[in-house]
Amino acid sequence: MIFKTLLSQALSRPATNKFPAKYMPRSILGFLAKVQEGKARIHPPVPVPPKFRGKLAYDREKCIGCQLCIRVCPAKVIEFLPEVKKIRIHVARCTFCAQCVDACPTNALSATPEFLLADTDRNSPNLIVE
Repeated sequence: MIFKTLLSQALSRPATNKFPAKYMPRSILGFLAKVQEGKARIHPPVPVPPKFRGKLAYDREKCIGCQLCIRVCPAKVIEFLPEVKKIRIHVARCTFCAQCVDACPTNALSATPEFLLADTDRNSPNLIVE
């Protein structure tokens, strides 16, 4: 019985996605740098399901500065900028619950399908949405 299971698993295709590359690169950071330069490609492009809650998008023009998003955020990732009456989102701390998206009365916040957010600097421009 055990040998039958082992044989069937050995001959079947893997259930996991070989991500981010078909073969393990020597350096993940080097590989991601090559992807940004266009010299390498993530294999295969991973489709995201409908209504996926990825990185937040913020439309400054629609924002009225009501701060409802700040009140509902459980991770306290949204900061109010009083001088411009707008917000700043620190994506590195976000739990992607999308409560801020649901609370926004003007639809200034939305969840994007972007999920490749790894960075070595938590204050990177890729991880701060303004």
